[in-house]
Amino acid sequence: MRLRPLPTMLASVLLAACSAPAPHAPPPPAVLVRTIDAAAVLPAQQVYSGEVRARIETELGFRIGGKLIERRVDVGASVAAGAPLALLDAQDVGLAQAAAQAAVSAAEADVDLARVELSRAQALQARSFLSSAALDTRRTALQAAEARLREARAHAEVAANQAAYARLAAPAAGVITAVLAEPGQVVAAGQPVFRLARPDQREVLIHVPEGRATQFAPGMAARVRAWSAPERELAGRVREFAPAADAATRSFALRVAVPGADDTLALGSTATVVFDDAAAAGAGVLLPLAAVTRRSGQPDGGTVWVVADDGVVRALAVELGAWGEAGVVVRAGLPAHARVVVAGVHKLVEGSAVRAVEEGAPVLLDVKR
Repeated sequence: MRLRPLPTMLASVLLAACSAPAPHAPPPPAVLVRTIDAAAVLPAQQVYSGEVRARIETELGFRIGGKLIERRVDVGASVAAGAPLALLDAQDVGLAQAAAQAAVSAAEADVDLARVELSRAQALQARSFLSSAALDTRRTALQAAEARLREARAHAEVAANQAAYARLAAPAAGVITAVLAEPGQVVAAGQPVFRLARPDQREVLIHVPEGRATQFAPGMAARVRAWSAPERELAGRVREFAPAADAATRSFALRVAVPGADDTLALGSTATVVFDDAAAAGAGVLLPLAAVTRRSGQPDGGTVWVVADDGVVRALAVELGAWGEAGVVVRAGLPAHARVVVAGVHKLVEGSAVRAVEEGAPVLLDVKR
């Protein structure tokens, strides 16, 4: 056997070592999916979020104008009926009251004088020393004096009321939810100074789109859950439905009364109102908004992307229901146990291979990087 020279063998080995490696196929891209099971199916219901409000909210103001000199309560204070809330500078109304009382005293003196003159005139007329016409004049003078006395007393009562109006009191027990004026400010008669809410009757204010306004009516049953305690559910009922849409949002205000409400539904907090109704959006599966593409020209038609068992992604036509902040309801078209892509659907290509990552799965780090 003939051996090749050593330099030739070394050159062959070096050339083999420097040759390019075989091309490596990149792994399929990962997509976030959600597996649809029986627990993901929603009942026929509509869900709205709203604010807990008092049924009776009163804006309190003075019945006279003046300078606010004292404010005795702050926002969040619980007050009893008749509790003083604020005071006005009562110097002017005090002077007016004193003037009215002086007018009453003067009118009383005029009445006493007119009564004495009438009595004297009657005695003279009985002795034929005074004519009947003069007697009638004395009687008319007494009647006029008595009328002026009644007028003065009425003005005195008004002045006394005006003096009392310088003190603002709570008309009923409740909670101060807003302070709209501060000491030193000059307020007009009727200008709101406080907002008082009566917490004994609480309700949830929600807004429904005009496309569903015909589905609601006063007396309709609902279920209410506070965001602070979602595990507790309270029974509610529609008390009031706005007859006209809001000019800015084009939605209808709806108030749901909650007779059994307690501190769980704190005033100003957020609550969820659920309506179980056959006219609702219908049963279906709630998917994120990013997972669904609406088909043009078909309000109830949409497209979702599902990952098949072989790891290939395919577009699937579905029937859509209600759209909301939490997502969109898919009423029909999804097969059982389908793996739906919930993020990045605009980057998918029909028939491409992907690696499905279940939503909520723990994050795995690539230690090779």
